Formats: sequence, C-alpha cells, structure tokens
Amino acid sequence: MSKTATSLRNCIFCGQHVSSAHGIMLVKNDGSIQWTCSNKCKKNHRQLKRDPRKMKWTNKYVKGGIKISKS
Repeated sequence: MSKTATSLRNCIFCGQHVSSAHGIMLVKNDGSIQWTCSNKCKKNHRQLKRDPRKMKWTNKYVKGGIKISKS
C-alpha cells in the first residue's frame, strides 16, 4: 500500500486520521470504502445513526448548533 493511500484514510464519523494497520474498513455494495477509527465511531455511525456534527468529541462538531434552512 502506498503512502498516499494511507494519508487519505479518515474516519467517516469523527474525521480523525486512521493510520495503516488500524481501524475498521467497511466496503459497501457500490464499491465505496468507509473507514472508522474505533468501535465507538462504528457504533455511533451505523447502529445509533448519530450526527457527528452534534457530538463534541468529533472533529466535525459545529459550535453554536446546526442551521437548518426552511424552504
């Protein structure tokens, strides 16, 4: 595996870097690959269906709340 492929691995839930030989890889039926850094992120994403923008411990957290436009 090349160095460029390892730098592209980011957790789909928290956004942290997933180093090589770590994390959990999920390959979907359409061929896309999703990486999670830990079992905590995997459970929050797949089973609990939580929004990472609402979790303070993620890098995707939005301070001040999420703005939803009503159109």
